[in-house]
Amino acid sequence: MDYKKTNAPTNTVTRDMIALSSDTGNVYETVCIIAKRSNQIAVEMKNDLEKKLQEFASFNDNLEEVFENREQIEISRYYEKLPKSTLIAAQEYQEGKVYYRNPAKEKEIM
Repeated sequence: MDYKKTNAPTNTVTRDMIALSSDTGNVYETVCIIAKRSNQIAVEMKNDLEKKLQEFASFNDNLEEVFENREQIEISRYYEKLPKSTLIAAQEYQEGKVYYRNPAKEKEIM
C-alpha cells in the first residue's frame, strides 16, 4: 500500500466522535475498530521499512566502523514524514474503506 497517496492529515485533527460513531452506534466500538486497523497499518509500514533497510544491513561485528548510508537516511526520513497509522486508520474509517463486523451483534440478531 502506498501511504503517501492517502489524504490523511499529518497532524492531529479533532473529530466529532458522535458523527464518527453513527455507523456502529457505540463510540468505544468505533475506537476499537480504528485502533485495530491502526495496528495493521503500523505492522505493514514496519515490515516495509525493515525490508527496505535490510538491503543496507552490514554483517560486520566491528563496532568502530559505523557507516551511514545516504539512501538509508532518505528512506528513514520518508517514513518519518508519513502520517501516523492512527491518522490513516481514522481517515479510512471516515471514508468507509474499513470492513468490520461484530460477531456478538450478529449472534443477537439471529
